[in-house]
Amino acid sequence: LRNIPPKFAMEMLLTGEPISAQRAAEIGLVNRVVPSEQLEAVTLELAQKIAHASSATVALGKSAFYSQKSACCLEDAYAQATSAMTENALFPDAQEGISAFLEKRSPVWRHR
Repeated sequence: LRNIPPKFAMEMLLTGEPISAQRAAEIGLVNRVVPSEQLEAVTLELAQKIAHASSATVALGKSAFYSQKSACCLEDAYAQATSAMTENALFPDAQEGISAFLEKRSPVWRHR
């Protein structure tokens, strides 16, 4: 219920009908659908993208995501997001990311 619109969740609940992988992707139940023979490669590629990011930035992002999700109202969620974005901008890794982008090179993170 937290990941898909209520009308789709209610339809699934009331009908009990299985849905296809494609339909699950359409309604946001899964991020993407790939052929089974590509699953390992696609999963590894996603894991590598995350692993190559700054661990400090990833940790802050995850924390901000979950705290916003449980915020009581939109105003509180915006305040939490603003705080997280400001904190992130002050991280040395954020400065490295900006410099690397401007210099057209790969970043070298302090926090791996």
